[in-house]
This record gives sequence, C-alpha cells and structure tokens, in this order.
Amino acid sequence: MAMEPRHPVTEQRTLIERRRELQALDAAFKELRRTTDGVPRARRRGLLAFSGPAGLGKTALITEARDRAAAAGVTVLSGRGGEKEQGSAFRVVRQLVQPWLARMEGAELRAFLGSWYDVMAAVLGLEAKGPAPAPDPTGVREGLDWVMTRLTMKKAPVVLLLDDLHWADAESLSWLASFASRVDDLPLLIVVAYRPDELPSEASELRTLVGHHGDHPQDLPHLTADGVAQIIRNKVGEAAEDVFCKECWSATAGSPFEAVELAIGLAERNVRGTEDDLPVMRELAAAIKGPGLVERLERLGTATVRFAHTAAVLGSPFSPQLAATIAVLGDEAVTEATEDLRAARILADGHGPEGELEFLHPLVATTIYRSIRTGFRVGLHNAAAQAVLDAGYGPTAAARHLLEVPCEGSPETVACLREAAREYLRAGATEAARRLLTRALQEPPLPEDRAALLHELACATFLIEPTATVRHLRQALAEPDVDPDLRASIVYRLTTALAHTDQMAEAVTVAAEEARQATNPRVKLRMQADQFVWSTMRADDPDSPARSRTLARLAEQLPGRSLEERYILGLRAWDAVLRGEPRQTALAYAENSLRGGMSWTDENRGFEVPLSVALVFMYGDQPHRAEELFEKGIAECAGKGWHGSHLAFGQSIAGYVRYHRGCLAEAEDLVREGLRIADKVDGVVAARWYAVSVLIQTLLARGRVTEARALADEHRFGETTLNAVIYPDPRTVYAELLLAEGRHAEAVPLLSSVGDWLDRRAWRNPAWCPWQLRLASALAPTAADEAVRHAGDAVKRARDFGAAATIGQALHTLAEVTGGPAAVDLHAEAVEHLEQSPAAYELARAQVGHGAALSRAGRLQEAADRLYQGLEGAVHCGAEALAARARAELSAAGMRPLPLRYAQADTLTVQERRTAELTVQGRSVEVTAKELHLTEQGVRQLLSSVYRKIGTDAAGLARSLENLPRPRP
Repeated sequence: MAMEPRHPVTEQRTLIERRRELQALDAAFKELRRTTDGVPRARRRGLLAFSGPAGLGKTALITEARDRAAAAGVTVLSGRGGEKEQGSAFRVVRQLVQPWLARMEGAELRAFLGSWYDVMAAVLGLEAKGPAPAPDPTGVREGLDWVMTRLTMKKAPVVLLLDDLHWADAESLSWLASFASRVDDLPLLIVVAYRPDELPSEASELRTLVGHHGDHPQDLPHLTADGVAQIIRNKVGEAAEDVFCKECWSATAGSPFEAVELAIGLAERNVRGTEDDLPVMRELAAAIKGPGLVERLERLGTATVRFAHTAAVLGSPFSPQLAATIAVLGDEAVTEATEDLRAARILADGHGPEGELEFLHPLVATTIYRSIRTGFRVGLHNAAAQAVLDAGYGPTAAARHLLEVPCEGSPETVACLREAAREYLRAGATEAARRLLTRALQEPPLPEDRAALLHELACATFLIEPTATVRHLRQALAEPDVDPDLRASIVYRLTTALAHTDQMAEAVTVAAEEARQATNPRVKLRMQADQFVWSTMRADDPDSPARSRTLARLAEQLPGRSLEERYILGLRAWDAVLRGEPRQTALAYAENSLRGGMSWTDENRGFEVPLSVALVFMYGDQPHRAEELFEKGIAECAGKGWHGSHLAFGQSIAGYVRYHRGCLAEAEDLVREGLRIADKVDGVVAARWYAVSVLIQTLLARGRVTEARALADEHRFGETTLNAVIYPDPRTVYAELLLAEGRHAEAVPLLSSVGDWLDRRAWRNPAWCPWQLRLASALAPTAADEAVRHAGDAVKRARDFGAAATIGQALHTLAEVTGGPAAVDLHAEAVEHLEQSPAAYELARAQVGHGAALSRAGRLQEAADRLYQGLEGAVHCGAEALAARARAELSAAGMRPLPLRYAQADTLTVQERRTAELTVQGRSVEVTAKELHLTEQGVRQLLSSVYRKIGTDAAGLARSLENLPRPRP
C-alpha cells in the first residue's frame, strides 16, 4: 500500500518535454519490480537523481514517481528538505519513517526495532522509556540502516522519494550518503531531486555516489519555446498566436513552474493569446515571483499578509492554528486569509496531518520570507519559539526559531537551547547540539551556569572538533566556584581530549595538578586514577618506576568499595602485568577491581581501565575470562549505539585475545572489522594503530607475509611514531615483519631501541612485549652468544611472571637460538609448559620445533609424533606456513606428510565441518566430526590416533575407527 501523496496541488499534470526522465523512472521501476523466486535480482542501480535550478519541474517528477509507485502497488516513503529547517537534525529521516512507525502499536514497534529501540528512539522522535543513551554518529548511521532495511523488507518493494534534497538537514544527508551505496542489494529505489548549485558540503559524498550511477544525475533542461507554447495553449486554447506563445517563453525563461502558473493566470483572465494580450501576460508573469509576487500578496490585505509572513517563518507545511496564534488572528480572519492565499495560488492544502497547509512552491515561500522586514521577522521568530513550546512541539522545534533571534541575555533562551542540545546529543546529532550550545554561550548564560554550559559544549564537540573541546574545557576550568563533581568531569574530558589529540604529557600534567589541588578525598582519588591512566599510556613517561611504586602503595590501602578505588585496583593489576610481577598478584588485583562492576561506557571515566583489566586475564593465561569481559563490554557499547572508536578498540583487542588463544582465522575477522570501523571514524589514530598492529601479527602467524607487508606500507607502519603506548607494540611487530622477510640486520637496532625504552620504564614482562625473543631471533645468524643471552634473560623474566604460555614461548625461542643437542630438552620443556596453557598456536610452533630437533638428533619416531601433533595444531589454528614447515620437516626426515584437506580452508574452527582426509596405500578415507558425533577434543584424539597408524592397511585403519568410542552428541 502506498502512502498518501504529499505535494502541492497544481492543475497542470502533463509533463512537457520530460520523456527522457519519465523513461528513466519507468526503467527504474521495472528493475525494482523484477524478482526471481521472490528474491530481488541484483539491479543495475537503486538510485535515481533529478537535478536542476529552481522551477524546472523536479517536484513534478517526484510527484509523478509517487503516482506511478502507488498505481503499481509499491510502498512509498517520502520526505522533503526545508530551507529554514536545515538545522533540525534528522528532520528528513523522520518524515520518511515516522508515518509507518506511527501505525505500529507499542509492542509491535518495540519488536520491529528490536535491540535498536533505545538507541533509535531519540533519533526517530519516539518516546524513550528510561534514560536514553547518547550514540555516536557511526552508531546512528548503522541503526538507521537497520531500520530502513527492516522497513524495506517488511513493505517491499519500496520507493524512497526525497525532494529538495539541497535543503535536507546534515544528519539526514550523512546517513543517506552512506546508505545509498547499499541499496542495489535491496528491493528499494531511491529517487532524489535537488538544485546542484545549492547542495551543502555534507552532500559531497552523495554527489559523488550519484555521479557513479551511469547516466545520472538527470539534469533537467529548460523548456523549449514549443514546450511553453504547448502549456499555454492547453489552458487558453489552441488559437493562441505563435508570437504570444514565444513571448510567454521569453517571459518565463523556459521555467516549467512559471509557465504553468502563467498559463493558469491567463486562463483565469480569459486571455485568448493574441498580440493585444501581451501587456496582461507580462503583468501576470512579473507577479509569479520576486517583487511582483510580493506586490500581489500585499494587495490581499494586512491580516492576510501577516498570516502569510507567519507561515513563511514557520516553514512548509504548517499548522494554520499555530500560525493564527503567532499572528494574533481570530478564526474568521484565518479562514478568510487562507481562502485568499489559496485563490492567489500562494498556499495549497498539505498532505500531512489533517488541516495542514503549505506553500504552492518553495520559490513562493522563499520570496515571501525574504520580503519580511528584519525587525518584524525577528519578532515573529521570537513569538514562534514560545508558541511551538506552548503547543507541545518540544525544545528542538523552538530552538530553530531562537537561532534567528538576537542575543538578549535571556535565561529562558539559554535553558531552551541547552535542553534542545541534550535531545540532539541523545540522538547522536553532535553538530546540531554544538550549534545550539554555541548560541547559548553567546546569549550569554548566567555566570553560575557558564562552566556547565562550556562542559556541555565540549561534550558536543568531542567527536567532531577535539581542539575546540580542549579550548572550551580550559575555559570551564577557569570559571570560579565550579562544583567539585562537575570539575572532575571537566578534567576527565580535558585529559581525554588531550590524549586523543596525542598530547599525552599535557594530559598527565592536568590530571596531576587537579589531584594535587583536590580537597575532597573521592575526587582526589579519581584525579589520581586519571593521572595513572594517562601516565601508563604515555610513551615518554619520565618517571614510570616511581609512579608504579606510588600506585602500588595506594592500591594496598584500598578495599575497592567505590568505583574510584576499583579503578585504582584495576590500574594496579595492569601495572603488575607490565612490570612482570607474579601473575597471581596481577590476577588478584584484577578480580578485586571487578567486584562491584566497571562500565565500558561510563561517559565520565572511559573504557581504558576496564579494557586493561580484561587483558590482564589474557596475559595471565585466562583468555576465556578476558573474552567474557570483552563480550560484555562490546555488547555494552553496541547497546548504547557506540559503533565508532569504542567498538573499533573492542573488536581489535578481542581479536588480539583470539590471537593469543591461537584462533587465527577468528582473530583476523575480528581485527579486520575493528580496522573497518576505525577507518570510518575521523581522528581515531590510536584505534587504527591497534588494529593494524594486531592484524599484521596475525597475518604473520598465518604465514601471509606479503599481505602483512602491503598492510604495513598502506598505513606507513614502522615510519610513524605516536606519543601513546600501543599494544602489541608497533615497533616490535614491525621488527617481526622484517624477520619474516629475512631482514634480520634491520630488525636488530629497532628491537634494541624498544628494549632500552621498556627497561627505562621497568616494564620487563615478555608476555606484554617479547622484544628480547625477537631480538634473539634477529641476532642468531650473526651473534649466537648474544642471542642466547637475550633469550635466557627473557626465560627468567617469563618465569618471574609465571604464565605457562609466556614461559613456553620464551623457552621455544631459547631452544631455537641455542641449537644442537642441548636444544632438544629446551624444546621439550617448552612444549610441556605450552601444553598447560591456552596458547594453541605457540604450542603448535613448539611442537614443530621440537619435532625438527628430534629429527636432527636421529630420534625419528619421536620426531614423527611431535611433527604430526604440530601439523594438526597448525591446521587447527589456521597457520598455513607453520603447517607447511611441519610437512617439509616430515618430508626431509623421510616420512610421508599426508595433507589435510582443511589446511587451506580454515574450516577446522567449525566443529561440524571438520574433516580429515588421509591417503593410505592409495585409498582415501574421509571422516567428519558430524558423522561420528565427536566433540572438538574427540576430533583431536581421533586425528592423533590416525597419524600413529600411518602405514597400516586400510582395513586396519577402518577397524580402528569403528572401535573408537562415540561420545554422546
């Protein structure tokens, strides 16, 4: 079912000289309707654009599209930009979806929006239950994508009509630009109309997208003389003379709007279209727009003029009752004014809520608005602001008018603007909120409200203009007698903004100074926590050991009753990991910090500490606990509509946890998603570098060195140095890439500099940064003794920390650089430790290394067992290069390396599709976990058993499979 059309009524419905455009509409509708087995085919385009200056018939084409869609049974969603409503965030989006959502009952609507309800309520102008979250712009766009996709699939096929797109609000334009690139895969057609010279900067992406759609946009030409003649004769009769018609064309400049209006006016005057009628024609043509229109309006009387002016201030469409209130007119005067303005073809009936009116054409509305004297126009806006508030339209509707009123120091104006800004922030419309708060600051506010207003303004600019955020917050701190809690929030925002703009030292200085000045113990503790956070993240911290000692003494005194105390305990746990203290110490502090809870989305505390606490468990050989915390944190961010930098960090570091477990394919997927999000959000340099670091490390583990190099070069990885601490450490990861490329000599100085930096900070844990292990590998070909010394020291540091994964990894490197018979026992010890850890990839590496050492020592049967175990583990992890090395070692030792089919497909992580294919005496045996109802551990036991039976006949192998116990599914 199509929506009721919403467009000005005109009597001229025949579209003259628009055959090309109508054919484009027909072709687009044909593609939209075409389906195969109920599934929309991939279409050539899902976007159709009509462009041209004012008056060339864009609205008429949108109207024709609406009518054709309705006739074809296509659902229509429509919206229109407004010249005076461009500052109203999501106005056009709401026009599109609100009529359909309004038809749903509460339970149906909540079920339709699902988990997006709370995030989307403020965006779509719905009633939110409870405190509404404040989503980031990325989250808003993804939420709107979800809503529009759901609505499209529910009402398919759908045509989305957008007229006067050049006047659409920035938030709607931003969403449309991102969504339009995806519509070719949906049963949806978007038809837009706009004036190309008036498109705002926010539409640049959309302009580019339209330009990529074949022969689009459809640029509308002016009508020819013959076209105007046809319009004139349709109204005044075929006897209209050629000279007369040509003069009509000249008077209207080929504008379809002006030609139609002129033809209607001529018919009303009973003009026959002769040369004698030219003076009348010219008079009518002059009265269609500009000064002539204004003169025509003024002849209608004072009350009618006041009503028209009020309507122009309110914007089209408008409520006549609201206009009457502002214009101070009675019912009889309003009725008379409405009839006069309809007759003068200035107003027409609207097609929104019953009783609404709108201007016949945007040109008419613009002309009348600009004709209002400045002082009177300001008074009308001022009256309109109060009237819309009294009528229940809300503070955002009033704020639009207040922006047109000069500053007067009105507390009521400041309060309305602040409340409207809060609504916009809850909708993720940060730019709209910034405009209102900037205006409120200029009003100005009362002195006692200035600090709070500056803080709100800083919150609005945080994601879009961080340098302005710093300026506003410094001004807020300079205000006298700031409430302690507000001051603490200001300081947190300031230090965060400084950190995010890579001013780490300044962030630490601000937090330290506030901690020194604070008299309230709770506030002081919070400032100290902020100081420790940014000190830890500061790459050039000059006094890291002393700060760690201070943190340790402070944490010993805190039971963790308050959130401030728990943050200190969490920081102490993270510091213990960095310093390489016993893992049980770090884990104990981490658990204590979580008692009572820590939110990842606390807007006044950030997510750095909860994220660090989760990683304590990862480094402490409890990755499943870390994953639980990450899943909770990511869900918290997603539930609040934070799909920007927070989610980018969460996805990337969650991938890092998977990497440590050896789930390399899953790690790669998660980190690529984190990088995709980070690339979409401006200014999140740190989030992008976290993702790139983890992704390069994961690709190297998988053996995809060329791909890792391409990624490094694309992001200038290894060339740029940040002032913030990133993990895994980018320089160490880059050195690992150099080692994989055989460039050992280049890796040595880089790793040595990392070691000097970490030693100055007393960060000695190889679990966090294995620089010594990589340096040992780099030195091994040319300086064996030095390589052994570094690896041996790393083993000692790993034992001090006590995580089996770290000890095993260090022992494996020591065995590799030691070589010879002594390496066999080191390899065995490495495997023994790693078997007690969750580090599957490191275990596979150690097993392959041990197997190779055993083979060189002539212990072939033991070597075969280890190499087959390592091969299985490598394939299970998705480490293609390691699996290839295991096969090569088997082949070199004279054993038959039998390929596993899933070695190239990364399917082992999906239990039901896990398959082993073995070739035994020329015959193929295929076993799937699904057929045997085996668990993951059962598959591992099965494969180990099969490997040990290599060389038996096929019948013996079959018997061994039949005799295996079958666990219950």
